[in-house]
Amino acid sequence: MNQRKLLTDKTLAKQEVDMWKQLGDKVVFTNGCFDVFHAGHAQYLAEAKELGDRLIVGLNSDSSVKKLKGNGRPIQSLEDRAAVLHALRSVDMVICFSEDTPMELITTLIPDVIVKGGDYNIEDMIGKDFIEEAGGEVKILSFKKGISTSNIIARIQKLSHED
Repeated sequence: MNQRKLLTDKTLAKQEVDMWKQLGDKVVFTNGCFDVFHAGHAQYLAEAKELGDRLIVGLNSDSSVKKLKGNGRPIQSLEDRAAVLHALRSVDMVICFSEDTPMELITTLIPDVIVKGGDYNIEDMIGKDFIEEAGGEVKILSFKKGISTSNIIARIQKLSHED
């Protein structure tokens, strides 16, 4: 399977994950919109990869991002967001999901570890109970304060009005 292809088929993704696990690889999963990629994202994904051998990113579809973030989002298309993620050494698979949460992906792929950034509470993490019952781990990683897609967009808008 081409790891640099944006996956939409959960069955194909599951086959790849099962193969990794048969090889003894520890599989880490995270998810997000990754609309305007920034230093906080880069640090977060590098830290996530350090928790295992393979990193899967569940990427919100365009319609999902719009529902979560409002009109005017995403700034970048699904394909462009996936291309940025694929360019990172830390990312082994990008799979798109359109549902409100990544729960279906988590229960299909059954990663060994699920992670979110420091702006989340572990108690609120989607899939926490499922992964823990399956013998996996749930982690909250560090957070780069003040760096967010929303802040970057606001700064760009402010600068464009100053010109």
